[in-house]
Amino acid sequence: MVDKLYFNQPILPVNPSPKKQQPDPRGRAEAQSFQNILQQQVTKEPVKFSQHALQRLSTRNIQLSPADMQKLNDAVQRAAQKGARDSLVLMNNMAFIVSVTNRTVITAVDDASMKENVFTNIDSAVIV
Repeated sequence: MVDKLYFNQPILPVNPSPKKQQPDPRGRAEAQSFQNILQQQVTKEPVKFSQHALQRLSTRNIQLSPADMQKLNDAVQRAAQKGARDSLVLMNNMAFIVSVTNRTVITAVDDASMKENVFTNIDSAVIV
């Protein structure tokens, strides 16, 4: 046999009194410091090339000098500072689609292949 329980008052959840927590200025400074250190480390990392991009560089006979690589790294860094995720980088009659979050060149296009081309799935463009 099942007994039924009856309550005269509704059952309400227990709400502990909210405690006022003072912000820890030391913790906030450490977080900002960590963010700055992380940003510096990310910017030191050079741009990588995907396998597809390496194939495109080879088949289209695109050669990048150390100065070109520096320009590409700087362009990706500027895009990252603006919050870009996937960017088109136009440089010296070449185009690069770059995943800014991964710092990886997805594909490379030379001047001849750029004509009549449509670039999709990008959220920014950097012209160097």
